Amino acid sequence: MSLLVVGSVAYDTVETPFGKVDQALGGSAIYFSAAASFFVPVRLVAVVGEDFDRSQLRFLEERQVDLAGLTVERGKTFRWAGRYDYDLNTRETLYTHLNVFENFVPNLPESYRDSQYLFLANIQPQLQMRVLECVAKPKLVALDTMNYWIDNTPEELRQTLQKVDVLIINDGEARQLAQEPNLFRAARALLQLGPTTVVVKKGEHGALMVTGQSCFWAPAYPLEALCDPTGAGDTFAGGFLGYLAYTGDLSEQNLRRAVVYGSVLASFCVEKFSVDRLRELTPEEIQERYNAFLELTKVDAGSTLLCR
Repeated sequence: MSLLVVGSVAYDTVETPFGKVDQALGGSAIYFSAAASFFVPVRLVAVVGEDFDRSQLRFLEERQVDLAGLTVERGKTFRWAGRYDYDLNTRETLYTHLNVFENFVPNLPESYRDSQYLFLANIQPQLQMRVLECVAKPKLVALDTMNYWIDNTPEELRQTLQKVDVLIINDGEARQLAQEPNLFRAARALLQLGPTTVVVKKGEHGALMVTGQSCFWAPAYPLEALCDPTGAGDTFAGGFLGYLAYTGDLSEQNLRRAVVYGSVLASFCVEKFSVDRLRELTPEEIQERYNAFLELTKVDAGSTLLCR
């Protein structure tokens, strides 16, 4: 199955209580592709500057990530720096230099236009809509967004959401977009904007999936060693969409399995800085942790409690 991601490629400088990296490989399209490529070949659309070292993407090419949609423009590659304290659910942005990403216009090669699964990472809603108009008949479209677009381009975002099947969003942005403090009610309200499925990411507290008929909650996998949460959300999306594309099954039960696979991939991502853990990860490790995840959440019915 063909899986297309449109997003960013960046150099990240990240500091946590457990260490620091300078100018490390990052960006939504990178994290997504590193995760999704364990399941299916991925087509990547993004932009980098003349300073970008393409050899850093060799591991993705070896996993059948098609980089024909990666364009090189005059200037520097997108750069971001952030700092985390011991509460890794919150971070301080030190700087954001969009550079060539500021004028990014997705350019889809002709061979990408028949993609059946599509992930629109966190870019301008107008550009997300442009990509949608270029893809013929996708079987599933998932979208991510952020508070900046919710605040500054609300109408464009709402128009784009009408064309989307799955909204993947963090808990703060879900509440902001729905204007509803209760997370479950916020997810229900977001379904009214167009998506048939809403997945709310809550970092170390797991993920909530809501459809018109059901609600599913998956905890985060418990880790003793957690290093850097950067990119975990896009890694989750890569595991989620990658598994769905691999199976071709959009049933309720398979969506639940996809949430678990997304959580599993995200749990590996945070164990090291940048994509270092995803770079060395093996399919056997993924399956072992998926099985452990199932055991972690399994409970039998036990005795029936009879009320007097």
